[in-house]
Amino acid sequence: MRTGLGIVWTVLALAALPSCDTARTTVEAGDAWARLGAVPGRPAAAYFTVHGGPERKTLINVTTDVAIRSEMHESMANGMRPIASVPIPAHSDVVFAPGGRHVMLFDVNPGVKPGRYITLTLSFSDGRRIVTGAKVIAAGAPRPADS
Repeated sequence: MRTGLGIVWTVLALAALPSCDTARTTVEAGDAWARLGAVPGRPAAAYFTVHGGPERKTLINVTTDVAIRSEMHESMANGMRPIASVPIPAHSDVVFAPGGRHVMLFDVNPGVKPGRYITLTLSFSDGRRIVTGAKVIAAGAPRPADS
């Protein structure tokens, strides 16, 4: 009897909770970080995750105020290739990570040092922009634990 009553109370309590739907209402970006080039003057690389919202989006550009030029690239077995756009499916995560998609940052300001945060601006084909902070690490350093 006690077990049955406990189950009833549990079901009633769960039914009284507001909806726990965690579906995003808009596209978001997070887990951003950037690795400096191994040699001064060589490109840095930026990584992040785009969390899709309720509608499909297309990422068309990523910029930063600390580099003169940036390009989205994808690593392949025989090197890498530039990519003009990246589809972001609804309610899906698209990861930019070492060995896969990434953003090359060319002519990075020499004042950018490990431990600093830089700003990345992600631009989408519908005109939407997302700004996110990316922690800078040294070449060869492991990915930051907080990203």
